[in-house]
Order: sequence, then C-alpha cells, then structure tokens
Amino acid sequence: MIRAPIPAIYGLWSATSLTLLSVFTLHQVRAVARVLQRDGVLGMATDEAVEVMNWAHQPAWLSPDLSQTWMDRCVEQISWDQPEVRVYGRWHLVPRLTAFLADRQVSYRYSGALHRGEGWPDWFLPLLDLVSSRSSAPFNGCLFNLYRDGEDRMGWHADDEPEIDASFPIASLSFGSSRDLQFRHRFNGTRCDVTLADGDLLLMDPDCQRLWMHGLPVRKRVKQPRLNLTFRVFRSVD
Repeated sequence: MIRAPIPAIYGLWSATSLTLLSVFTLHQVRAVARVLQRDGVLGMATDEAVEVMNWAHQPAWLSPDLSQTWMDRCVEQISWDQPEVRVYGRWHLVPRLTAFLADRQVSYRYSGALHRGEGWPDWFLPLLDLVSSRSSAPFNGCLFNLYRDGEDRMGWHADDEPEIDASFPIASLSFGSSRDLQFRHRFNGTRCDVTLADGDLLLMDPDCQRLWMHGLPVRKRVKQPRLNLTFRVFRSVD
C-alpha cells in the first residue's frame, strides 16, 4: 500500500528550468551545453567533450500498457522500506520508499542502510533482461525508489559509491507521474532539467557520475506516484 507523504526535511531547492533546444546557454554560468539527437534519443554534453553524451533520454521507451503493467507488478510484489538517515545529528525517514533487488553476491550501502542481494524473483527477470540488452550492460542490481507524490524527493547526489562498477552505464527507468530530474555539473555549475515521463528510459554513461550531480526536487502539483528503477553493475563480493 502507498502511504501518505511525509513532511519536508531537506530545505529549499534552487533550480533552473530549461527547455531542450539544439543549443542553449545558461545565464548563471559561462558554460555551454548542447542537446544532441541520435536515432530519436536525446543526449547532452558540455563543450568540454561535445561529441560525448553524458546521458541519453529515450522518451516512451515502453508503451503505456507495458509501463502500467510493470508499475503495478512492482508496487504489489516488492517489499517496500522507508529507511532512516541522519541529518545534522538527527534521524529522519527518507522522503520516499525504497527497495533493492540484486544477485546474491551483491551488497550496497544506500541511505544509511546496507542492502544485500537475495537473488531475482522470476517475475522481474523479463524486465531485467530487456533493460540489460538495451543498455549493453550486465546489470546485477536494481534500486527501486517509489515517490508517493510530489512531496517525496531525492537530494543532490551522484551514483559513485565504491560498490558500483563505474565502467558501465546506469539505466534509469520511470513509471507513473512525470518528474523533473535535475543535473548540476560538478566543475562549471551548468544546470539542466530532464522531465522523465511514464515509460521513459535514461541512460547515464560512465562519465556522468564523475561530471554531474543529480536530484529530484519537490513538485507539489504532482499528486500521483512515480516509480523509478535504477539498474547498475555492482562489484561482486565473495
């Protein structure tokens, strides 16, 4: 069951919303970012490496019917948790529900808790194979974040934990309500919003975590849930 939203705990967000154009500049910084399109897939790169896309966005990668099926299946089948995280000496519930599926030899510390893989349920394997094939990556772990409405959120971070094999891409699959995923360049301050809708696939290349932070801000107008699945390649432990 999806519970009611919890209060805000991480303060105010500051963001610059951008329309994806062929080329745009930000007034706040001198950096230039470009949106590239290849085979219907949108990607972005800074002038530091214009020909290398740090992420690629494929809208409606899954049809609405398939997206609804997978969202319903995950919400019903997954055992959801709401871990606590320590912020300035006080413990708070994280503002979303989480879960983790992975190979048995995988462990991952996330939101202050250690998650250990227990193997994959049979019902999830078709989606795992589909995303792995599209991404050309042997994904062995998946983090689930369920944002119950627009009050649930994720702060600025990069998926650069030592357990993650940084030589492979990270695939982010979205179901449900549209939400803005914000990117902020680590070195030149460039910011960009990518709106992720139902069935969208976002592929972040290996350099993305090194060059960019990302987060999901509060959107109070959003009243319906959004489910995000983040597929990763983890280093196995013996």
